[in-house]
Amino acid sequence: MARQMSLRLTNTLTGRQEAFVPLEPGHVRMYSCGPTVYAPAHVGNFRSFLFADLLRRYLGWQGLAVTWVMNITDVDDKIIRDARREGVEIAELTERYTAAFLDDARRLRMTPPDVMPRATGHIPDMVALIERLIESGHAYRTDDGSIFFRISSWPGYGRLARLDPTQQRVGERVESDEYDKDDVRDFAVWKGPKEGEPSWDTSIGPGRPGWHIECSAMSMRYLGASFDIHTGGVDLVFPHHEDEIAQSEAATGLRFVQTWLHCAHLQMGGEKMAKRTGNIERPADVYARGFSPRALRYALIAAQYRAPLEFGDDSLRAASSAVDRLATALAALDAYRSDAPDEPAVPALLADTRARFEAALDDDLNVSPALAAVFDLVRELNRRIDTRALSTADAGSAATFLRDLDRVLGVM
Repeated sequence: MARQMSLRLTNTLTGRQEAFVPLEPGHVRMYSCGPTVYAPAHVGNFRSFLFADLLRRYLGWQGLAVTWVMNITDVDDKIIRDARREGVEIAELTERYTAAFLDDARRLRMTPPDVMPRATGHIPDMVALIERLIESGHAYRTDDGSIFFRISSWPGYGRLARLDPTQQRVGERVESDEYDKDDVRDFAVWKGPKEGEPSWDTSIGPGRPGWHIECSAMSMRYLGASFDIHTGGVDLVFPHHEDEIAQSEAATGLRFVQTWLHCAHLQMGGEKMAKRTGNIERPADVYARGFSPRALRYALIAAQYRAPLEFGDDSLRAASSAVDRLATALAALDAYRSDAPDEPAVPALLADTRARFEAALDDDLNVSPALAAVFDLVRELNRRIDTRALSTADAGSAATFLRDLDRVLGVM
């Protein structure tokens, strides 16, 4: 049964911390932008995925039903480019890196999303959404068979990123001069066929979907036209999520997402971790240096998701020490035996820790003080173990309690 929640989250759309109330009582519908499978995911990507996992775990721990959808982008300009460079079929490339992602996610104890839709399996959903945009005048065709969303038709454009909608778009995956579009700001929802690129024959003509339309179609397919939470890295605010909002709300007339959550960049050497600069580490690189998956998970979730996080051997060593302390404490509690009577202070100690843990996570998923509460408890339990100031039942209750908190953390 769901507890009374007091969770507050910082909504990128409003810029404010807001009380979180699911649209459907007791049920949270949540979408996360997943990997584009043209290369192995790096640990910066996994910071975003694991923050969403932490949120999903916490919502479930609070007794809420959660439907979590995370997409796999398996058709994209970068995928086409790299498959061509390797001389392999696109499906071969994407299957390889999808399998690698799933293996990395499993080792990092990421809760499997309820649905992991692949873009190539949802072309009809995208086509249907594009048809609605054309019919309502929000999208138009170009001579090469492409279809663009008309930004001038959507006055709310720019709300998420707090941009002047008249400014020229930046950071798009398609160069502005590649297509004969009406306005440099307009973005492709469908790309006309080109030699050597995958193409689908559809009711809107041959071609392939634009990147942004993929997430709109897949999220609405499984979560409905309006749902609770959409997560991603801060680099997706513009243009990707801005475009998702415009095309989705233009098609349905409904508010697309209630709460937008964005994770800050992971940094290494003081710079953003990014594939395009080569400033990356992958989980396999971390394990090769002797660090465990549990330590890597801890290092990636140990700071509040909106805070910049520096990644390196120092943070990994600190994370290794932390997970070792937790494992040692659990082993000591499991092994502890004493004829001493139950200690009346122990239930209150556990209740106080739980209250601190919840209060921290209710404050915009502020995991750092939540972890501090856990380690304060561990310190006190170790002291009581050393002084034999616990009963066998006390030790068992404490171990069960720590494992219950780990349903949220996933590091013990």
